[in-house]
Amino acid sequence: MNHKQKLKSIYNLSSSINDIKDIPSEYRNYILKIGEEAYKQKGVYTVIVTLLIHKSLFPEQDIRKHQSSMEGGFSGRTIDSQFITPTLKELGLPSMAESGWLTRSLEQPYPYNLDYQGKISNKAVKEAFLNIIDYVQRIPDKADDVLRLIFNKVIEIESQRHVNITKLVNPETIDILTIVSCLEDHFYTKYGVRGGSKLPVLAIYAMYKSLLDEVKRYEKCVLGSLGSHTASDFTSKSSGDIEVFDESGKVFESVEVKHNREIDITIVRIAYEKIKNFNPKRYYILSDNNIKSSEIGEIKKMINQINEEHGCQVIINGIIPTIKYYLRLISLETFINDYSNLVTIDTELQSIHKDKWNELIKKLDVTNSTTLKKTREN
Repeated sequence: MNHKQKLKSIYNLSSSINDIKDIPSEYRNYILKIGEEAYKQKGVYTVIVTLLIHKSLFPEQDIRKHQSSMEGGFSGRTIDSQFITPTLKELGLPSMAESGWLTRSLEQPYPYNLDYQGKISNKAVKEAFLNIIDYVQRIPDKADDVLRLIFNKVIEIESQRHVNITKLVNPETIDILTIVSCLEDHFYTKYGVRGGSKLPVLAIYAMYKSLLDEVKRYEKCVLGSLGSHTASDFTSKSSGDIEVFDESGKVFESVEVKHNREIDITIVRIAYEKIKNFNPKRYYILSDNNIKSSEIGEIKKMINQINEEHGCQVIINGIIPTIKYYLRLISLETFINDYSNLVTIDTELQSIHKDKWNELIKKLDVTNSTTLKKTREN
């Protein structure tokens, strides 16, 4: 059994924990703390999942020695990148973009002893993290039970986070301006929590789903899967937030969405590096902010250079103007349904983002119902 299979096996047993009775209350509290903070402290959570899975498979391994450079150590980051993080994503559980070991406080070249000096910001989480590792290192046969308890708490939190988005009752009279107004409200509400920057990406992705079905330019094209919006431009292995592939599997079109970011020459240079690697026909950089005025000339020069060297058209535009334009080409009802579904299932969003869209959908339906009634009366 490999790490992926072991993770899935333990997760499948985590809905019920009634049979786990002999873990001291002190350690249960530590375990609950990790589960409760899984969405906020994804690095810590991902690393501890990796260590527990490895301990379960290899009880003799000292999991405190998480780097192969340590005497008697192993590469936790490699196991995480290859098996753990991809499987967490597959299961719809909290996960990092690539690996928990990309978190500076966790990548320090020292064993995870109780006196580990890595600066994990949440002191209670750090205490729980190190004590759980110490506990399982001393009692290896508890690794599975500890991970089941963590997963059980995450499952409980996820059930509370899940919000079913109301479907439109009267979609007949949906108009573009009303939809755009609702999207602007959804994107730019001050939520006070992370995740809101993903909303424009989901809207553009929903738009592309319809474009691929309805517009001849995208005939035989395939829409790539959505990745994490928290991965940095320098560590991401994709050409953009959204990718369209041609029938041969090559990148045909890429979209990079910048939420609350002014477009400067650095953003265009990063796009240039991705264009050199993936060679799309078009590369969109969409922002809700302006192009940096002092760098407009330099940006235009680089766009022309990219076109001459690679035949790629770089298009810089606003998020809302782009959505408004393409909504004229697609089914509005399909777009709303696709966007609502993406908001419902996205694990990087908080329940507050989903509740807000529910509120807006209900408002949209009231507006449509009133308009429909007046139309029928006339």
